[in-house]
Amino acid sequence: MTHDMAVQQPAYLLEVTGVKKSFGSVVALKNAEFCLRRGSIHALCGGNGAGKSTFLSILMGFIQPDGGDIFINGVRCAFHHPREALEAGIAIVQQELSAIPDLTVAENIWLGREPTRFGFVDFQKLNRQTAILLQELDFNIAVTEKMRNLSVAEQQLVEIAKALSHADADIIIMDEPTSAIGEEDAQKIFQTLKRLAEKGKGIIYVSHRLSEIFQIADSYTIFRDGTYVHEGFIADITREQLIEYIIGGEYDSEFAKFNQPGDSVLMEVENLRWGNTINDISLQLKHGEILGIYGLVGSGRSEFLDLIFGIQHADSGTIRVGDKLLARHSPKEAIDSSIAYVTEDRKDSGLVLCRSVSENINISSFSDISRAGFINKKQEKQRTREMIKRFNVKTSDGEQVVGNLSGGNQQKVVLGRWALLDPDVLLLDEPTRGIDVGAKKEIYRFMSEFALKNKGIVMVSSELSEIIGMSDRILVFRDGQLAGELLAANATQTELMKLAV
Repeated sequence: MTHDMAVQQPAYLLEVTGVKKSFGSVVALKNAEFCLRRGSIHALCGGNGAGKSTFLSILMGFIQPDGGDIFINGVRCAFHHPREALEAGIAIVQQELSAIPDLTVAENIWLGREPTRFGFVDFQKLNRQTAILLQELDFNIAVTEKMRNLSVAEQQLVEIAKALSHADADIIIMDEPTSAIGEEDAQKIFQTLKRLAEKGKGIIYVSHRLSEIFQIADSYTIFRDGTYVHEGFIADITREQLIEYIIGGEYDSEFAKFNQPGDSVLMEVENLRWGNTINDISLQLKHGEILGIYGLVGSGRSEFLDLIFGIQHADSGTIRVGDKLLARHSPKEAIDSSIAYVTEDRKDSGLVLCRSVSENINISSFSDISRAGFINKKQEKQRTREMIKRFNVKTSDGEQVVGNLSGGNQQKVVLGRWALLDPDVLLLDEPTRGIDVGAKKEIYRFMSEFALKNKGIVMVSSELSEIIGMSDRILVFRDGQLAGELLAANATQTELMKLAV
């Protein structure tokens, strides 16, 4: 053997062959195959339920496979604990945030690895090394701020910084890293990933935003129904072909839009103000309209929906639905006024994760099927069946715990809950966040059907293609103010970004 051959590196940084995993009778992975090269940003694609999350959990040692092999730098590995995966050089940025709210940014990033002095945490050094890390990543976040005071987007950036603080990690898994953040912060993350790839690290990138995959990744692997389907280089595939591989069928159009906005006003907001966050915003929502709101993180988008729904109380201004005036109202009064709200964070504020699909669907309308304090179980089951069928929720039955469903199916449960109330105004904050193209289309179809009944939708979205593809008009927020209004038919992504920054 020559010296050159002796030092030759294996072809792949990570190679996975024939990995299988079942949970009872449910087969999550039948045959997972995956290869990651050094210096590559490799997209792992697939719909909800394709097996991506199970595969990543096996890679990180959260769960153990029933069969198959994992090789890192040509050496076979088996992880029985996340610590073992970290020691082998694998770090992950998870879709679900795992911050400890009452600890600072610095404490969260280095939890369990804090620098010490005389047996105590050296907070000066801790904060200094955190500031250096965040500066390198171009993340503008105060190191001593408590996590509970940060926005969802800022918390996501801290999660990313935490993963990248493991300097010896050669394999970095990014699971929906931009699902909670705006375009500007997403670009920062992309620049960071490119720098890491240039240093020879391998990145597994999971995102349902196909535009990101084509922007950031150089190669891809597709899973469908727990099985490896296809792999290749991004340069060799079109968006349409990728979608067809993911859904296992023919691609027609990503959006299902067929509502017809009218001229009469359904909801009117006038001169709404709230602290320094919302500054004198007025708008009208027409019958049959899907009104899009676009803006960067911190523009006041989500807070504006909170004010309409009564979660926060405006300092001044009026909200009128039909001929009903809402002033310092509560969410209950908003619901009584025929307003429903699908929040940005379905796991935190949209669902009771430990309860059943049936309970989550009926929770906002139990009074309609109750008498003398007792729930009519027959009616509850019937309503659950109707909503499961209407939204095509993939669940064994209504008694399944909602926390065990995929993200797309959880979102359909939230929509089913509000559909039971048959509201006139539907507020949607990031309605398809972390959801695959197939489930997205079902949600878009529901939105069009809803608006077609002479009702109205206000949709906040960070996804430019979604805002343009599903809105009739688009309002752009910037620093709590209305920066502009565009007809979606004439809008371009560039115009929207110019107005937003």
